[in-house]
Amino acid sequence: MKVLFATSNPAKVRNYKEKLLKLGIELLTLKDIDTHIPVEETGKNAIENAYIKAKAYYDELELPTIGMDNNLFIEGIPDELQPGTYVRRINGKELNDDEMIEYYTKLVKEYGGKLKARWVYGMVLINDGNTYEYSWSYEDFYLVSDVNKKRNPGYPLDSISIDKRLNKYFVDLTEEDRLNNKKQDKDDEVISFIINSLNKTHHFNP
Repeated sequence: MKVLFATSNPAKVRNYKEKLLKLGIELLTLKDIDTHIPVEETGKNAIENAYIKAKAYYDELELPTIGMDNNLFIEGIPDELQPGTYVRRINGKELNDDEMIEYYTKLVKEYGGKLKARWVYGMVLINDGNTYEYSWSYEDFYLVSDVNKKRNPGYPLDSISIDKRLNKYFVDLTEEDRLNNKKQDKDDEVISFIINSLNKTHHFNP
């Protein structure tokens, strides 16, 4: 079964593609289809932005479609500097990976060099006209001003994010670390959400 993941972010796809393929679901991305739809993410939170992306592509292609968005909140900085829904869009500009690292490194350094932070994720799956929503958060980490040389394309802030329990940069986490990490549990819950949502309309049984 083919499902479109309406994203061009390779890191988002990488988290789920292999596991879903083993369950009989081929996860397509925007790079796999010959369609580009300008989508203005005007939602007030991650779920609303995820819905906007999923609905735009579902209406155009009539494929089961997933939209996803993630919001960032950082403790110890002024409200007007909170990224929230605008993690990549700073002062109206869409930042690339390197620019994101530069911007957030400077921000964290200005407010102490090590700040607690929280990701809030939203995912929406639209299929046969039905909409399913799932949200989760991850907050067991710090943003720091010392930059790791390793990169995770699509998730550049992994180079300045440190797991609080393991005291390791996200980019340095091993597969064993991830298996013992709460974040891995969330990934499995997301897979279950996708499977269960598809099963409600297609009676999909992996």
